[in-house]
Amino acid sequence: METMKNCKACGAEIAKSAKACPKCGAKQKKHRFLWIVLAVVVLLGILGAIGGGDSKPTLVASNQNTAASQETAAEPTKDSFGVGDTVALDGVSVTLKSVSESQGANFVKPESGKVFVLCEFEIENNSGSDIAVSSIMSFEAYIDDYSTNMDVSAIMASGVGQLDGTVAAGKKMHGVIGYSAAVDWKDLEIKFTPNFWAGKDITFSYSK
Repeated sequence: METMKNCKACGAEIAKSAKACPKCGAKQKKHRFLWIVLAVVVLLGILGAIGGGDSKPTLVASNQNTAASQETAAEPTKDSFGVGDTVALDGVSVTLKSVSESQGANFVKPESGKVFVLCEFEIENNSGSDIAVSSIMSFEAYIDDYSTNMDVSAIMASGVGQLDGTVAAGKKMHGVIGYSAAVDWKDLEIKFTPNFWAGKDITFSYSK
């Protein structure tokens, strides 16, 4: 016996295989589009994971003090990096050039009791294809272990471009991402993800 269902238009009971309702003539649409979207998302995720391989963040250069440079040179692959380190992951090299505080400029200032924390980055695309950088999607930050969101006012006050756009193969991007923090903040952790689908990131840490 054939499985039955209800018509989406009039509610009449019809055969599940029916393409149109024999009572009202309404076509019975199937959710093929949702399945196609789901399949594409899964496929992109798999391709991203395959393309990412088993690579890990690797220190390729450091402008920190000599002692720190010698120490990191002995361990080129580690969990966290600092200001002045250039780190490579999946063909993308990222340098945290500086971390600074700002009281704002002109009419763009932080709230009372807070400061702007500005993180200056340089991103170099050494892969064979374009990469997309988003100040919202590519970065994740924690100040004193609390999740914090990008502050557009901080970037505006810096006078430096923000980190958004496409970086062609062999090209670079320079800019700032900014946050708002209490004046007595101590520790910053910021993660950059070169490839969203690969699910891997580079972690930079800074302490005042």
